Amino acid sequence: MPPADAAVKKEKVEKVEKVEKTNQVEEVQVDLNDPGLFLNRELSMLGFQARVLEEALDEGNPLLERAKFMAFVGNNLDEFFMVRVAGLKKQIAAGVVDVPPDGMTPAEQLAAIRKVTLRLMTEAQNSFQKDLVPALDKAGVHIMNYDDLTQKQKENADSYFTEVIFPVLTPMAFDPGHPFPHISNLSLNLAVLIRDSRDHFARIKVPSTLPRLVPIKRSSGSVRKDGTVPHHHYFVWLEQVIAANLHVLFPGMKVIESHPFRVTRDADLIIQELEASDLLESIEQGVRQLRFGSVVRITVNKAMPTYIRNILIENLEMDRNDMYTLENPLGLSSLMSLYQVDRFDLKDLSFVPSIPVPLGDESYDGNIFAAIRQGDILVHHPYDSFIPVVDFLQLAAKDPDVYAIKQTLYRTGSNSPVIKALLDARETGKQVAVLVELKARFDEESNIGWARTMERQGVHVIYGLLGLKTHSKIALVVRKEGEHIRRYVHLGTGNYNAVTALSYEDIGMFTCDDEIGADATDLFNYLTGYSTKQDYRKLLVAPVNLRERMTALIEREIEHQRNGEQGHLIFKMNSLVDKRMIKKLYEASMAGVKIDLIVRGMCCLRPGIEGVSDNIRVLSVVGRFLEHSRIYYFKNGGQEEILLGSADLMPRNINNRVEVLFPIEDSKLIRHLRDDVLAEYQNDNVKARLMSPDGTYKRIERNGDDPPFNIQVKLFDIRQTNE
Repeated sequence: MPPADAAVKKEKVEKVEKVEKTNQVEEVQVDLNDPGLFLNRELSMLGFQARVLEEALDEGNPLLERAKFMAFVGNNLDEFFMVRVAGLKKQIAAGVVDVPPDGMTPAEQLAAIRKVTLRLMTEAQNSFQKDLVPALDKAGVHIMNYDDLTQKQKENADSYFTEVIFPVLTPMAFDPGHPFPHISNLSLNLAVLIRDSRDHFARIKVPSTLPRLVPIKRSSGSVRKDGTVPHHHYFVWLEQVIAANLHVLFPGMKVIESHPFRVTRDADLIIQELEASDLLESIEQGVRQLRFGSVVRITVNKAMPTYIRNILIENLEMDRNDMYTLENPLGLSSLMSLYQVDRFDLKDLSFVPSIPVPLGDESYDGNIFAAIRQGDILVHHPYDSFIPVVDFLQLAAKDPDVYAIKQTLYRTGSNSPVIKALLDARETGKQVAVLVELKARFDEESNIGWARTMERQGVHVIYGLLGLKTHSKIALVVRKEGEHIRRYVHLGTGNYNAVTALSYEDIGMFTCDDEIGADATDLFNYLTGYSTKQDYRKLLVAPVNLRERMTALIEREIEHQRNGEQGHLIFKMNSLVDKRMIKKLYEASMAGVKIDLIVRGMCCLRPGIEGVSDNIRVLSVVGRFLEHSRIYYFKNGGQEEILLGSADLMPRNINNRVEVLFPIEDSKLIRHLRDDVLAEYQNDNVKARLMSPDGTYKRIERNGDDPPFNIQVKLFDIRQTNE
């Protein structure tokens, strides 16, 4: 080969190698499987708990609302340990080596969780004692330590002990003749050292059937400027009253010391569905075993000596790292009882939810079916009342033209008007089929009770599909109208629970759309019988077609962007965890699609990464109402589409649950959700936090002249203005 040709060839090879090397570098830079592009699910959840704690510390919130948020933090951390930490510990015990998208091993996650949760619990305890208690005391709600009570107050507390507490207590000895007692989940206990000729250890369970904050007395305060006289409320901690009266429990012995401790156990049900002949019996057995799962956390106070700690660690067979040392009181979830105090001046202003205009029209005279025939109707709770949902079922129950009612139930609560309507429908001869999800975590017992009640009344009760939780929110009413059958459907983002509908933000829709009605029928056939149907007309159903359809919709937005349209996605949800969906959103961002995410809780996507997610903005809104609706907006080249439903973008929702997303097709309703809801969430500068690439959140900073804007207040004010 001539030298000149060889030189040319060498130059070409070098250019090719350079291009290949450049492409490889670019590919590495945008490798969407890179763990650095994902946040850890558990740490993201703890970040949400930190935002809830911020609300407890926010002096702009009324004092009893702050106490409620403090209780939320305590309760949420309880559940986090009972489920998530318990699951990680099981993975370690089983030698699981699989790691989540962020690349952290189970052991690394546990180590990080311990640091974050200890910081959260410590901050909550310190803020409660040093900030909230003094502020409540100044306002007339006095949370006292027993040692700080007046002599008269101590006499009242001791009298309460004698009359009420003492008969309930059962001291449990621990010695060679008495094995270490079982200590149930979330129980508060006293570890007691007593002495006669030698020292003895005993455990006393603080009864959960009695109020943790024992009321001492209630008295009137001074006259305020508005002429009213606020009541003062005095409370003392139940465990302190017990500790002060231990001599009554151990007569003839000397009480040396006592220390509170609180146990958290694994509460995740293990249901061997393939082996259980009766799922209901399996669930009931699992509920009974909840109290005695393995210990995942124990909290103690700083004064507890090492030798008592060692007794607990050894006999509870727990990891020493799972003992957390805090200030008293232990278990802030009990602060929820403070919210019952009748000091409405220390709470958010009360409000009466509105009836949506289409349902308040007198021309329909209470006939919700007639109103639905005029067009689809949205109800936005808690701003709109839950009453129309109950009315829908009650009217169906008594309407002689209604043949059947079919419904899914996930969490209904106690004294449920929804259940009552279904029972009434059965009494009037309607065919009633209800799918009750027995595996709704921590609502298992309630759901079992309702399932048994409905079965006794002749309701067809179905307990879900093998291996899947049924999380969809749908009610179908089949009605004869003339010579034809019409199907009325209610679909929603939230549970059929009249109580939580007052505090959870959710959206529902009434429709009699023929295709949605047909899809609803197919869905219930899938849930109650045998069906492998894949081609739903309008509904997106997990695990059947939801992932495929959502992926196609995002890809369609990418294609619009590449064709010169301004692509835009707005997703509002509780959690964003699913790796495949996050990667698809990254792809859309890299293509230039503008993406606004409103994610209340966990978000494993990192926004603002150059070249990957710099077109993605993530907000979290934490306020008076629990943001619970799921709204998915697609600009679609101007032919806008919106989906609502029960599904978050999490693997469990898409792969392992029966979920439903449904379309909003009325142009007025689409504009309302786009302009009055989604756009306004992004204008919030009071309760919204902006997410940084590292997963931290900062409150939205207002410019000097910007008025405060709270989306939850705005949505409430709109209803009041319309009325």
